Amino acid sequence: MRSHLTFPCGPDMLVGTLDMEAATGSTGILLVSGGREVRAGSWAGQAQLAARLAASGIPVFRYDRRGIGESEGTDPGFLHTREDIAAALAAFRAAVPTLRRVIALGNCDAAAALMLHAAEIGLDGLILANPWTLETDDADTAPAAAIRQRYLAKLANPREVLRLVTGGVNLAKLARGLRTAAAGTPKSALIDRMAANLARFTGPVTILLASGDRTAQMFEAVWPADDARIQRHASSGHSFAGDDAQGWLLDRVLEAAG
Repeated sequence: MRSHLTFPCGPDMLVGTLDMEAATGSTGILLVSGGREVRAGSWAGQAQLAARLAASGIPVFRYDRRGIGESEGTDPGFLHTREDIAAALAAFRAAVPTLRRVIALGNCDAAAALMLHAAEIGLDGLILANPWTLETDDADTAPAAAIRQRYLAKLANPREVLRLVTGGVNLAKLARGLRTAAAGTPKSALIDRMAANLARFTGPVTILLASGDRTAQMFEAVWPADDARIQRHASSGHSFAGDDAQGWLLDRVLEAAG
């Protein structure tokens, strides 16, 4: 059963979608979209995940934040979405009063936003997928370790080596990349904030990484390697596209909600 509803966030009216079966469990999943992505998700991935979770008896709420999709207002950017997440959580609890626990799932900068704000808004658990680690979308600011990993993958690819030896590679760009790769990883104030605020969150946390995804690689370059909350999948898809990756993601969410 899928229904649509509106709810306020300050002076603006936001739009959300609720997926749930008639007989539902007491744990719900709040899907937080990343970037300027609408609530259906890239290639409707969030809508599909919501339907599969609802069929398993888990209600799911997803929404367009301010200024995105059907929602009113001006997009505040992921750093300033605490009010949007809090308003969506309140709307979810009001729509499904039997809920005892709500776990939020966010990918990319939605994961970063949850790390920054979850301790303040009453969520019971977090699933953080491929967290974004930059305050800018400028790829040239990627951590050196992530760039080194990307170049090593290219050198292991015969097609990329052929491009290099046949002149198909921009040598000036390659030189800039190699200089960055040789540098140390700069300290990020955003990472410090994400780590500090996540440490204040008292509920369970799961961190999901697509090992071939550059955003996940950037996260691993600046995050403690021994964090036991991290689980990895070999996918290179940022949104876990493909049947195998989607099945793995569903299983991880079901585990967290269990």
